[in-house]
Amino acid sequence: MLTVSTVNVNGLRAAAKKGYLEWLAATEADVVCLQEVRAEPGQLDPEVREPDGWHVVHAHSEVKGRSGVSLLSRVAPDAVRIGFGVAEFDLSGRYVEIELPGVVVASLYLPSGDVGTPRQDEKERFMAAFLPYLVELREKSAADGREVVVCGDWNIAHREADLKNWKTNQKSSGFLPEERAWMDQVFESGYVDVVRELNPGVTGPYTWWSYRGKAFDVDSGWRIDYQISTAGLAGRAVSAVVERAATYAERWSDHAPVTVRYDVP
Repeated sequence: MLTVSTVNVNGLRAAAKKGYLEWLAATEADVVCLQEVRAEPGQLDPEVREPDGWHVVHAHSEVKGRSGVSLLSRVAPDAVRIGFGVAEFDLSGRYVEIELPGVVVASLYLPSGDVGTPRQDEKERFMAAFLPYLVELREKSAADGREVVVCGDWNIAHREADLKNWKTNQKSSGFLPEERAWMDQVFESGYVDVVRELNPGVTGPYTWWSYRGKAFDVDSGWRIDYQISTAGLAGRAVSAVVERAATYAERWSDHAPVTVRYDVP
């Protein structure tokens, strides 16, 4: 089996003090993808920066305290890539990938956006540049005999079933028609929403809940954290779990880990 987990940690230094390290010690994942690390490697305690038993790649943002993605794997990767060849985003701490035997695993933190602001413009530029790379990655990996899984916080709820209050969020970044249409293009280009494939016709399962109010307690969330893979790997997915904390007090991030088990040779 290949088990992959992905989670937006909402600041790795803070998460490490609230339960992330205990979760990492207990996980059966072979690969862990982190987003919104918000720290340079030198700012992390040794047990967080390079935990025992893991090979770690950090891709921090050149803007201090922003973004940041990491990948942890039980085995040493065959190759590492930071960024996807677009100068604006290669040092922004938003994308890192590793090659493992038979599979490329990537950690993605897509910009969150805010309608009517430069942040939304940045998100749209990222989306426009990233889709061609996804196509290129799928084609290149297929030629090399590898599948692909891009894990992370995509900051888009694709369908109405992917957020609790979809009716009131149709003009909100993360559920705009053009963003959802872009996700359609991702899936039309040869990728599969693995969790949705294993959970058709159900609401959620949500992966992010605001810290405000009682969103977590009443399960008023969004499903914006995905494992999106090539069809061959998606067909080998046997289980998908959102590791939602039992109580509000036990949360160490406003996101929950999404863990998928793949039956790979």
